[in-house]
Amino acid sequence: MEFRHLGRSGLVISEIAYGNWITHGSQVEEDAALACVRAALDAGITTFDTADVYAGTRAEAVMGRALRGERREGLEVFTKVFFPTGPGHNDRGLSRKHIMESINGSLKRLQTDYVDLYQAHRYDYATPLEETMTAFADVVRCGKALYIGVSEWKPSEIRAAKKLADELKIQLISSQPQYSMLWRVIEAEVVPTSEELGLGQIVWSPIAQGILTGKYLPGATLPEGSRATDERGASFIGDLVGNEGLLEAVQQLKPIAESVDLSMAQLAVAWVLQNPNVSAAIIGASRPEQVTENVKAAGVKLSADVLKKIDDVLGTHVVREAPTE
Repeated sequence: MEFRHLGRSGLVISEIAYGNWITHGSQVEEDAALACVRAALDAGITTFDTADVYAGTRAEAVMGRALRGERREGLEVFTKVFFPTGPGHNDRGLSRKHIMESINGSLKRLQTDYVDLYQAHRYDYATPLEETMTAFADVVRCGKALYIGVSEWKPSEIRAAKKLADELKIQLISSQPQYSMLWRVIEAEVVPTSEELGLGQIVWSPIAQGILTGKYLPGATLPEGSRATDERGASFIGDLVGNEGLLEAVQQLKPIAESVDLSMAQLAVAWVLQNPNVSAAIIGASRPEQVTENVKAAGVKLSADVLKKIDDVLGTHVVREAPTE
């Protein structure tokens, strides 16, 4: 395993992090989830990412049980707040009330006294940013979180939050966006803004929900047991598996991966780690062997020639601007 600083902070994390979005508490049974976390630990992963909303809070509880007994000082545990975790009108968003109640719930489920990074899962347009950042500052000052981060925030929002964080003397150090060979939206503005302000990226979906593994073949039946066949995961991948042209282009990545002795999944993870503003790539898994294989992307250096070949193959299938809502 290789390690990187998270942004310009002093926090060092494993450049491959383990996350349990969609999997733990829903798509994957607990025994398999615990085995995946054990495989991550055995592979040298020290950074674990979750969120209160994943599987209706169950994913945090699974993560807490999986990490129980590990040396806490040797781990970096991340979670998030924003999405609904209950039926009440205050069970969501980034109000002071929800943040204060959510951190307590997360710590209880994770069986820890603090998280290393507490992230705003989305921007809350219904709550003043000053209220949100002041609440985060209080969470940090009472020792329940060490650092603050954001997820899927626009550059202007990141800049405004960083200004307030500096005034409040807390460390806003990270951004958690989607990023892969196919989804490069952050490159235009989020990455330059983050580099300027000292934030690092902790990127999710580096394998594009499994598309970049090459297991979805054009014109073929969906693989049994894959995310595309799971009712809880299919909503996130349906448009991709239905794009025959994209699936054909992805198959052309296979000889490129073989030329550098990597699987297609390893190539995809290694690709995002070539961006110097990326501090870690989050991988998920439904089987421990997936973790063991994907961590082999750590420390891989891809040449400019390989990167160009990837660009040439994927061509117009690369998304560089987020679709307008």
